[in-house]
Amino acid sequence: MYTRVSPKLRPALSRTGRRKAMLAVIVLTGAVITTGALFPPAASAARPDAVQNSLNALVADDRMPAALASVTDREGRTRTYTAGVGDLKTGAKVPKDGQVRAGSNTKAFTAVVMLQLVAEKKIDLDAPVDTYLPGLLRGEGIDGRHITIRQLLQHTSGLPEYMEAPVFADFPAVRYRYFEPRDLLDGALKQEAHFSPGAKWEYSNTNYLVAGLVIQKVTGRPVGEEINRRIIDRVGLRHTYFPTPGETTLHEPHPRGYEQDEADGPLIDYTTMDMSMAWAAGAVISTNSDLNRFYTALLDGDLLPPPSSPRCAPPSPRRHAAPASATDWA
Repeated sequence: MYTRVSPKLRPALSRTGRRKAMLAVIVLTGAVITTGALFPPAASAARPDAVQNSLNALVADDRMPAALASVTDREGRTRTYTAGVGDLKTGAKVPKDGQVRAGSNTKAFTAVVMLQLVAEKKIDLDAPVDTYLPGLLRGEGIDGRHITIRQLLQHTSGLPEYMEAPVFADFPAVRYRYFEPRDLLDGALKQEAHFSPGAKWEYSNTNYLVAGLVIQKVTGRPVGEEINRRIIDRVGLRHTYFPTPGETTLHEPHPRGYEQDEADGPLIDYTTMDMSMAWAAGAVISTNSDLNRFYTALLDGDLLPPPSSPRCAPPSPRRHAAPASATDWA
């Protein structure tokens, strides 16, 4: 998997837009690439020099402080590559397979838990949110009686982005603040719906905020515990975890994470922060190799029964008209 923000795009992003991008992108470190689980065998067999050259180009051309890549071949062997520096202040090397904030890869974890609950007949994908959380979603053009679980997972609900709430305009002031999920949701519900449910596709972290709340209501357990129990422990992701409330640091060796608050401005170190603001949409901490292992288990059908598995999903025209979602199969 490969995700990055090009400097060419940064001037067009508002400050709140960049805050939103911090959840949607796997950086604060630079770039993270995992291949093998999501690509055909030919891609997994990429020449080592080609992989390294690509990382070097990311650092040189896109001004990324660091880039990491893991390539898993058909025999299950994994090679890890790095480029750049892991700490701009000290010049320290990038830790191989270092921990990073996995960003919106978290959405795939949340979606898998939701689809497991669907398989257990505890949740109906086409039931409205009000079935599980009556009265939760109400606002201008927003009504939980008309937004389904499937629409949450597929970003077709029309729910506005909670990261556009005024509280995130001054991000440095809130980077260590703990947010309750309901408080984050309030920031979205004060905005107008972007479109009627099902009318089109638009990426919004609010969808997975609500999905996390549904999971907690149905299971009676924190969403982080469900992700740990149902995925992390089951697959054996030894370097992956869902941060506990108030936790701001990474447990294992990691590159420093940087972000620009202003286009062409200095890189600011955001390695430590309270990821409660991302919660079920983006809080997971992981490594390249663990993400490869997770996606391999998912695509091999080890986490979901066949009707829910992404390998069994029929082609959808929307998949070619919008950015890929971790839950296109939902």
